[in-house]
Amino acid sequence: MTGESVSGRSSAGGTESFVHRYVPAAAGAPPVTLLLLHGTGGSEDDLIPLGRALAPGAGVLSPRGKVLERGMPRFFRRLAEGVFDLEDLVARTHELADFVTASSVRYGFDPHNIIAAGFSNGANIAASLLLLHPRLLRGAVLFRPMVPFVPPALPDLTGVSVFVGAGRADPLVAPAETERLVTLLQTAGAAVIVHWDPSGHGLAAGEVAAATAWLRRCLVTPPPGSYTTDAQ
Repeated sequence: MTGESVSGRSSAGGTESFVHRYVPAAAGAPPVTLLLLHGTGGSEDDLIPLGRALAPGAGVLSPRGKVLERGMPRFFRRLAEGVFDLEDLVARTHELADFVTASSVRYGFDPHNIIAAGFSNGANIAASLLLLHPRLLRGAVLFRPMVPFVPPALPDLTGVSVFVGAGRADPLVAPAETERLVTLLQTAGAAVIVHWDPSGHGLAAGEVAAATAWLRRCLVTPPPGSYTTDAQ
């Protein structure tokens, strides 16, 4: 499918509709689709500029979270800061996976070449997608993620590439929490790169540039291992 972006809803697969935007890949661009997942209070439009920076010309699928917290959209409920409603998280993760699969049919993009890019709450549900639907995503860019939950049995994430962007001064996500998620994903077989930035919870230009360079390499061939970098 080519042309301008499409805004709308999808109700395929028995799930409730998601407000979303879809932007088809530009002619000659890598046939990858970015699944953009906003943070608390965001919308389907928030991460479009980030997606264009990460992978110029790539297709974009950007849904709006359906859970409202004091009027702010999220992808799943939480009981308190950093305390997730796990039952809701699991149900919403399955629902999002159904939406992505149905969207690949509706819009005609490759269901085997999807990379999630999420920030904060969006990064957390992207991590949950990796754990519950390990074959849905080819890879993920996770900015300021936490461990969504620890499954009783880890999935096989061999061949899946993950970029984690973390802030050394993040008041919401402690470094130990980032490291716990990285260990969890590595143990499941994912190839993980961690980029530490001296910033807080907000995105910094340096880590977006690092994620862009990583994603460019990832589109050619997945990285062979896991490693860590620190912004200077």
